[in-house]
Amino acid sequence: MPVPAVGDPAPSFTLPTHLDTTFDLAELRGTNVIVAFFPLAFTPV
Repeated sequence: MPVPAVGDPAPSFTLPTHLDTTFDLAELRGTNVIVAFFPLAFTPV
C-alpha cells in the first residue's frame, strides 16, 4: 500500500478497541478525525 500524501484522505481500516469492539474509520467518513498511535503504550517494555 503506498503512503498517502499530506492532505490525501486516509485509507479505511478497522482496529480492535480496549472495549472488545472494533473501530472502523469508514464510519467517520466526511468528518474531521485525528488518529494517534501510541506504540508499546501500556506494555511492560
